[in-house]
Amino acid sequence: MKKHLDKLLKFQNERDWKQYHTPKNLAISLSLEASEILELFQWTDDNKLPEKKKDALSDELADVYSYMLLLAHETGIDLDQAFKKKIEINNKKYPISKSLGNSKKYTEFD
Repeated sequence: MKKHLDKLLKFQNERDWKQYHTPKNLAISLSLEASEILELFQWTDDNKLPEKKKDALSDELADVYSYMLLLAHETGIDLDQAFKKKIEINNKKYPISKSLGNSKKYTEFD
């Protein structure tokens, strides 16, 4: 992740784009790029990605990843630590005994 962020920051600095990469703008861009992923699945008959769109999905995922890294950087969030914390939270919310093979939200468990 660090190597990717370093490349992004170099790219950003070479173009003097930091001034535009505010948390608000990065959050908006992240959401827009994630929506472009949805667009690739729109109108599919079997809810699967057509093989001819796999390269486009790869590009869109890279865009989402890039904006996610920049947003975390700009807000001082350590994504590795955030992920570890969140997976611990989810392990408590979704114990195997209640969630195995079940798509319900944790608030719907008995």
